[in-house]
Amino acid sequence: MIASMLITLREGLEAALIIGIILAYLAKTGNRQAFKPVWIGVALAVAVSMIVGGIIFWTAGEFSGKGEEIFEGIAMFVAVGVLTWMIFWMRKQAAGIKAHLHSQIDSALGNNSIKALVILAFVVVVREGIETALFLFASTRVSESTESSLIGGLIGLAIAIAIGYAFYRGSARLNLKTIFNVTGLLLIVFAAGLLAHGIHEFHEAGLIPTGIEHVWNINHIIDEKSTVGAFLKALVGYNGNPSLVEVIAYVVFLTTALAAFLRPWKYIRRQKSNVYQIQKQVR
Repeated sequence: MIASMLITLREGLEAALIIGIILAYLAKTGNRQAFKPVWIGVALAVAVSMIVGGIIFWTAGEFSGKGEEIFEGIAMFVAVGVLTWMIFWMRKQAAGIKAHLHSQIDSALGNNSIKALVILAFVVVVREGIETALFLFASTRVSESTESSLIGGLIGLAIAIAIGYAFYRGSARLNLKTIFNVTGLLLIVFAAGLLAHGIHEFHEAGLIPTGIEHVWNINHIIDEKSTVGAFLKALVGYNGNPSLVEVIAYVVFLTTALAAFLRPWKYIRRQKSNVYQIQKQVR
């Protein structure tokens, strides 16, 4: 439940904040009549996301045995790649996304293009929606209860919408940078668990050798099927008896991703400062 809630909170918050920025700017510039095409784009994106999510879950149900293991393994690897990309992309783009959106809105309004506003809202939400569907599917594969994952997802989505509405109304006084940093760290750990689980599925399908089948076995201490074990498995990818390949992949991914995410931004800021100085000299 916690993992799925974290996923929908993060994805939903990104979409809600971006839509909030669009609506707030339209209201500020006296273009409230443009709210309708924005909401049309949002509605279409939600519909498409639900269809894609349904296809993913339905397709998984059509497989059994080795085919199911391969499909789930591939889904895990794709989810890890997209999730990691999303975390770092949002961190990089967060600072300038507001100005970029304002520019796109001005362009659409200047050309009197209702279609452009529909597409802008659609693209923003459908990207997050499809990612959410993929991540929720991956989350349900490592959770003992699909129902609890879906409930957690709905809770996270509701919180995201509430924060997005408060942001639009101007009543949100939240440190969004801190929120995205904390959720980013937690999602990196979650992604490491998905990677290890994907490898486990490929072990089962006979596509990846185990190296050493069980590096350790501590299920007698914390059983994967116990309440605590299931919680840790869904959140951080806990495995009481992992293979050598799973352990190596988990550790390498986690240390690499965390090192990149926690890297000081002094170098990047220095680069921006150098660019600014060059531009100043040119002028």
